[in-house]
Amino acid sequence: METISLKMETKLIKDIDRAMKRHRYSTRTEFIRDAIRNKLGALGKEEAIRNLEKYFGKGKSKNKFSDRECRELAWKEYGRKYNLD
Repeated sequence: METISLKMETKLIKDIDRAMKRHRYSTRTEFIRDAIRNKLGALGKEEAIRNLEKYFGKGKSKNKFSDRECRELAWKEYGRKYNLD
């Protein structure tokens, strides 16, 4: 594991400390790691949605699946690729 150093405004640190207490985080590091994981997951979901939007309405060809089924299959595939729920 690598160590990084961050500078933050006092108000942001106080906000983190209050959130830590409400949500039972034991350290600032634990809280910040979780926040970063959540942000990375959200960015992955946004990217998957943008990629799926490229295919919206493309299922008009002779296809044994409906548009809805195509979207569901595509979403499952992106979910596996990006480890999304």
